[in-house]
Amino acid sequence: MLDQITEDIKKAMFAKDKDRLDALRYFKAMLIENKTAKAPIAEMDVLIKHVKKLKDSLENFPPENEIRKKTEKEISVLADYMPKQLDEATVKGYIKDIIAANPGVNAGLVMKELSPKIKGQFDSKLANELVKAALG
Repeated sequence: MLDQITEDIKKAMFAKDKDRLDALRYFKAMLIENKTAKAPIAEMDVLIKHVKKLKDSLENFPPENEIRKKTEKEISVLADYMPKQLDEATVKGYIKDIIAANPGVNAGLVMKELSPKIKGQFDSKLANELVKAALG
C-alpha cells in the first residue's frame, strides 16, 4: 500500500491537487510511523482506524465549518484505499448464520464473531443495532 500511496502522491503533485496531496502525505506519514513502531499493525488496519477516527470527528463540527469540509475531503480521498464496503443484506446474512450456528447466543458473542468478518467494510455501530434487532 505504501508504494501505491507514494505513486498517488506524485500524481497529486503533478495535478496540483492540494487537498488530495495533504491527505495522502499525512496517511503516508502514519504508515511510516506504524512501520517503525514497536508493535506495528497491518497497513489496512491503520487505514481503517484513521478513517473511523475522521468519521467520528465529523460530529464535532457544524455542517458549513471549514475543518469539517476538509475532513470530508480527506475521507473521500482515503475511501479509494478502503476495502469494498458490504451491504446491509450481507451483514444480516452473516448475523443469521452466526445465530443459527450458536443457539442461545447473546449480542456480545455475535458481535465477537461478526467483527472480524466486517472489519473496515461495514459500520460496527450499525452492525450492533442489526444484531440487537435480530436477537430481539
